[in-house]
Amino acid sequence: MSQVQKLPAFKAYDIRGRMPDQLNEFMVYCIGKAYAQVMKPTAPMAIGQDIRLSSKALSQALIAGLNEEGVHTVDIGLCGTEMIYFTAGQEGMGGGIMVTASHNPADYNGLKMVKEGSRPISSDTGLAAIEQQTITLMQSLSEPSSYQFNPTLHTEKNVLQAYVAKLLSLIDVASIKPLHVLVNAGNGCAGPFFDALAQHLPLKVTRLHHEPDGTFPNDVPNPMLAEQQAVTAKAVVEAKADFGIAWDGDFDRCFFYDQNGRFIEGYYLVGLLAEQLLKKSPKSAIVHDPRLEWNTIEKVQAHGGKAVVCKCGHSFIKDKMREQDAVYGGEMSAHHYFRDFFYCDSGMIPWLLLVELLSQDGRSLSEVVDQCMLDFPCSGEINFTIANAKEAIARVQQHYASQPHQLSTLDGISMEFAQWRFNLRSSNTEPVVRLNVETRANSALLAEKVAELKSLLVG
Repeated sequence: MSQVQKLPAFKAYDIRGRMPDQLNEFMVYCIGKAYAQVMKPTAPMAIGQDIRLSSKALSQALIAGLNEEGVHTVDIGLCGTEMIYFTAGQEGMGGGIMVTASHNPADYNGLKMVKEGSRPISSDTGLAAIEQQTITLMQSLSEPSSYQFNPTLHTEKNVLQAYVAKLLSLIDVASIKPLHVLVNAGNGCAGPFFDALAQHLPLKVTRLHHEPDGTFPNDVPNPMLAEQQAVTAKAVVEAKADFGIAWDGDFDRCFFYDQNGRFIEGYYLVGLLAEQLLKKSPKSAIVHDPRLEWNTIEKVQAHGGKAVVCKCGHSFIKDKMREQDAVYGGEMSAHHYFRDFFYCDSGMIPWLLLVELLSQDGRSLSEVVDQCMLDFPCSGEINFTIANAKEAIARVQQHYASQPHQLSTLDGISMEFAQWRFNLRSSNTEPVVRLNVETRANSALLAEKVAELKSLLVG
């Protein structure tokens, strides 16, 4: 036992691994039992799964493990991760587990877990203990011949109507104008749930790769890939749409394109959504990550809010939002969190708020974001593979140490100068350093500093 203390599929915030060597039905069955033994839920657990070909079988194994430990389960079937958050957040629920690998390759799968109130579970709040208990169970149990739920402890439930009603309650439906939207679900789970919302709105919709299909005939839905962005961008222009939306596989992230097919950095969406939510909830706190922040801070302050910086990562953001009673939290990675949605992230609420904003504002999406992009041009996240990340970051910090600056070590290092700033973070799981740079209305300076930092990092 002392030799097997780590399972590769267990990450800091969730479980993700290649099937079947890093994750399989027996392991997920043991994870279900381990969750019950470690977290000890006293109320039913919501269970759901994405469209991956392995997800249904993993869901059944998970339910069997939970039921064997006396835990009631409520299966909501095919869904997005946020629908588990919605269901688990209801009164009388003990938590939830989503079977998904989101944007990972087709031969991967995984689990995202929350406890009661849809509060996150990470390594330091139960996930590490669940991993250790899973190892113990895998070593002591025999694999069952089949995975069966206990009919006295298991029910199925359709939550779609309640979920749709909740999301529509967050916008002024009457203000929505007949905008033309191009949507790319990437054959993930988003399509039918977008439709369930859109049927209540006067939108014209052009659909691309809309049907859920676990074979991923158009590649795994990962809108961060340049080739997938090009497909959506071209489709937006051809459709003459007002803007475009694309989602990852479990639609907890959404990505936007203006009417010209230009991909809008997630950073600028944080400021836009903060602005829209501060209209509804004046003087509220807005939580943001430190990678890129000047545009967000200016937007929040201009609309009477309080900008609160927080370390990247969903459990940090959600905890900080609860602490500050923040109405919204945004990360440049396209994770958007909402107080009125159990402080959880959603890939559907952002486009609803954007449709509302554009309907009320009257300008195009490009007109709304152009000024932000001029005022605070940014590099987007640039990744460098570096063997000794710590040494490279120290070298960069030393280079700029003699220049007047403000230093933050909240998340990696952030160095702020009069006309530009950068954030450097190293990955917890791989030899990668992530760089973000922004300037005050100076694209030439941006290009200069990106080149300078690249030279310092990799020579």
